[in-house]
Amino acid sequence: MHTSVLVPGGWRGGWTFAPFARELRRAGFDVFTPTLTGLGERHHLAGANLDTHIEDIVNVLSYEQLTDVVLCGHSYAGMVITGAADRVPERVRALVYLDAFVPADGESWWSLAGDEYRRLAIERSGAEGSVVSPPENRDPRCVPHPLASFRQVIRLKGNWTQVPTKIFVYASGWQGTPFTDTYEALRHDPSWTVHAFRTGHDIIKEAPQQVLTILRSIK
Repeated sequence: MHTSVLVPGGWRGGWTFAPFARELRRAGFDVFTPTLTGLGERHHLAGANLDTHIEDIVNVLSYEQLTDVVLCGHSYAGMVITGAADRVPERVRALVYLDAFVPADGESWWSLAGDEYRRLAIERSGAEGSVVSPPENRDPRCVPHPLASFRQVIRLKGNWTQVPTKIFVYASGWQGTPFTDTYEALRHDPSWTVHAFRTGHDIIKEAPQQVLTILRSIK
């Protein structure tokens, strides 16, 4: 079995993958669930941007000496796994985007998320302005997310496109999804494998066995 590195989306830490990581380990996978700087148990660390988060994941791959990795990102973390794979493509076997952003060079969460999420970010950044408070009714472990990581554009050389396996998993069962255009574009692209599940955005929580099947199918 390959090594999976699961990268959480906005406002969340590695804790969000704990139940699913246990399932993966029982299935024989090596699993890492890093927390990005400024989030989860690392929320006391200020000043992170998108480059910081990309470096977080590159460092996990480097210091743990990981190769043939399946990088799996949820939501905002699509930005992060793309950037990490662009820097160290030789360490990455597959990219799995779980209802996640797939950026091109010069794009950002801010440019891709749409008007409603930009409005939410502005409203929830408050007077202090450097972090975005989590939306209502989230897990109490969710913490304010660094605004700079939402605003910073990604710089890509195109190396990430050479990763052999690229998978996009679309969750169609929630209103306001910003991922429909990505799904429609990628499902016609022969270099991608695309799945659609009728779930909410928290796709691993709602469809863990389907996601496990996808990961097990990666050769």
